[in-house]
Amino acid sequence: MLLFCPCCSNSLTAAEGSRRFNFVCHTCPFKYGITKLVSKKTYPKLKELDDVLGGSAAWANVDATDERCPKCSHPRAYFMQIQTRSADEPMTTFYKCCNHECAHRWRD
Repeated sequence: MLLFCPCCSNSLTAAEGSRRFNFVCHTCPFKYGITKLVSKKTYPKLKELDDVLGGSAAWANVDATDERCPKCSHPRAYFMQIQTRSADEPMTTFYKCCNHECAHRWRD
């Protein structure tokens, strides 16, 4: 939580005063007494991997190659390459099994 001074608009910091904590401004004499616990935790919702990679629509127009599925041993798999790291790193290849009953996904 970040609070600002109403007088000079600088950020306030927590400091221990006489028997209690205060928010104080270091450029002017403003003090604001803390009367209750001030905390707030918010956790961001993490995206699913499919959302990051474009969802199921990303696999609509991809090519197939001779790559064996590690789950069902089907000899072909769809593939797409995405730059997931910095530009000086190689692209990451994502595979999806061509066997529609399996549809296992993995990366290389």
